[in-house]
Formats: sequence, structure tokens, C-alpha cells
Amino acid sequence: MNNPFIPFKKADTIVVAGNISSEIYDNLKKNGLEVIKTIAHEKVHTSIKYHPDIVMHPIRHNLLIVEPSLFQYYKDQFKNTHIKIIKGEIELKAEYPFDIAYNVGRIGNYVIHNLKYTDEVLKYYLEKEDLEFINIKQGYSKCSMAIVGEKEIITSDKMIDKTLKDLGFNSLLIKPGFIDLENQNYGFIGGCTGNISNKEVLISGTLKNHPDKEIIEKFLKETGKKINYLSKEKITDIGTMISLNCN
Repeated sequence: MNNPFIPFKKADTIVVAGNISSEIYDNLKKNGLEVIKTIAHEKVHTSIKYHPDIVMHPIRHNLLIVEPSLFQYYKDQFKNTHIKIIKGEIELKAEYPFDIAYNVGRIGNYVIHNLKYTDEVLKYYLEKEDLEFINIKQGYSKCSMAIVGEKEIITSDKMIDKTLKDLGFNSLLIKPGFIDLENQNYGFIGGCTGNISNKEVLISGTLKNHPDKEIIEKFLKETGKKINYLSKEKITDIGTMISLNCN
């Protein structure tokens, strides 16, 4: 099964945080991508209000579930494409865990989330994909997972790492922290990444100050991935970059 976070061919469109730097934006455009910027969700914490993975989840490469208060904006953004936008049920709120309904991790045939808080519309469409659900305590499961292959992820979450290794996946456990996130102590590796194709990983900034820089780069190289650094700034959690094939 193709993971919707990994384009089956080179993406032509990418959904990114509306407050990304001009350097990141310019580098995405240089990669031939149509850039769709998110708009702020004013009810969630300011640190994540622009993050794509907070307000939407791709079921397949042509189907997105979107938080209801922002549904019309994204419907308009994709109106001339073959991407289908479906309205979710839960309107997000500021307090955790009422901001995690769409932040769902995916790897192989598995859905990984704190299932008590998963949006029911999203859950319905995931069930239609015949996926197996795994309940974990980590609500920000997508933020916590850099999905870099059909069987490969990078995470700093020990429970996600153990769960996936037990299922036979290739998980690289890195040290928590060392990732910027506005108004928070630190961000998550999944929110710094995306995939432009099944051969190329996007990273929001440089890893030069991350203590696991060498093992991350080695892991990606062994996975057959080229790394595309989008800025010269420190790696920053901007929410998962969601790549699509709209044409």
C-alpha cells in the first residue's frame, strides 16, 4: 500500500505552513512545486496554528480530510484539481488533547494514534482503507514520526519506536529536542519533514547543531533517500509538509 505521505511519483504540489520563511518558500518553488500555504487555525496554540498535519490528513494521494472550520478554504484551493476534500467532524480547541484529532501517524498498513481523540470521519475513511489501528498515548503521533519510506521512520518517541520495531519496521530513535518550535521548548522531527517523491526527503533546515546529524543522514542514505535541505537555518518544526499530485 502506498503511504499518502510519500508521493508515488514526483509531487507537483505541496501544502506547507503559511508562516514559512521566504527561503523555504523559494526553495520549494525551485523544486517545481505549486505551494499551497495553510491559513491559521486561531483556536489551537499559536505554535502549531499553521501546521498542515494539525488540520488535515491525507487518506490517499487524492483524498484529504480537513478540519471543518477550514474546510471551505482548502476546498477552494483544490477546486481545479482531482484532489477530493472531505470535511472532518471535530473542530479543534486550544487545550491538548483537543487539538490532535487529525494528527495521525501512518506506516505500512497501520494507523498510529491516541484513538480516543481521533476524528470519527477520519477514522471512518481510514477503516475503509482496511488499515489496522494501534492505540498509543502520544497524541501528536504524526508530528512525532518522520515518515521517510514505506517501512522507515525517524522518531524521538520511545514508545512509537518500540511499537514499530516490534511490528518489523525500520525505526531510527533520535534524541528529543534540538528542533525549534515557536513558543515551545522544542519541536518534533516529523514536523520538519516531507517527501517530494519516494526518493527525496525534504527537511526544513540544517541538522548541523543536532547531535544525531550523522546517524540521521546515514539512515536516510541507507534507505536510498536524497536529502533536500530547504534552508540554512536551524531545523524547525513547521508541521509535516504534505506533498500531492494534483495534475
